[in-house]
Amino acid sequence: MYSPIVFDYWLPTYEREPAFDELYVVRIAESLPTNTAVTLLDVAEGPSIVRMIPTFAERLDLVEGQRVSGQQLRSDLDAAGVALNGADQLFYLPRHAQDVLRAEVTPETTRQLTGADATAFEQFTAAVPERELDEAFVELDHWLVYGTFADDRLVAASSMYPWQGSQLADLGIVTLPDYRGRGFATQTVRAISAHALGGGYEPQYRCQPDNVGSVAAALAAGFTRFGQWDVVPLND
Repeated sequence: MYSPIVFDYWLPTYEREPAFDELYVVRIAESLPTNTAVTLLDVAEGPSIVRMIPTFAERLDLVEGQRVSGQQLRSDLDAAGVALNGADQLFYLPRHAQDVLRAEVTPETTRQLTGADATAFEQFTAAVPERELDEAFVELDHWLVYGTFADDRLVAASSMYPWQGSQLADLGIVTLPDYRGRGFATQTVRAISAHALGGGYEPQYRCQPDNVGSVAAALAAGFTRFGQWDVVPLND
């Protein structure tokens, strides 16, 4: 359903079979990416895996290959005095949707942004609530940036950067409050995603489960839910 890039990053070959229960499989690794001590991955229609460094496995009295319920795991983390960072939903473009996107013609009102668009981008960010900017993490100096214009102003912007040195390209999207619900976010996300695919990268859309608007934007742009991911930072 998804590109091998997605599965190669998140799941070893032997973990790719659908899960038949809700138990997490414990996997122990000397180190984990993204400066984390524990990662929880719940794949939609697939396995649930908890990965952790050896010191955490010892603290929680868990061993390689053990199966544990989510409730028990969270209870053990609480008892150990550590907290999960907060879940992210993970969305990717199915391969059939990628084929459609590659053949799509990007409207002239949507294009790649560069340093020459600094004034328009500054005016754009000044009109967006700061909390939304922080959550979306859209920056003009990111690896790839796209924007959509209407009424002679930038009304939606999306940026990407390579995720932890992989071929996943993590994206954010934000739209001016007065221009929402008009398809500008969808248009921008699809344009930047097409560009990334053309360069051999896999667009990755992340958002918190309770961010209804962002989930809707992902689905409208053709993404589907791969799963949910949560971590315990290494310094815990």
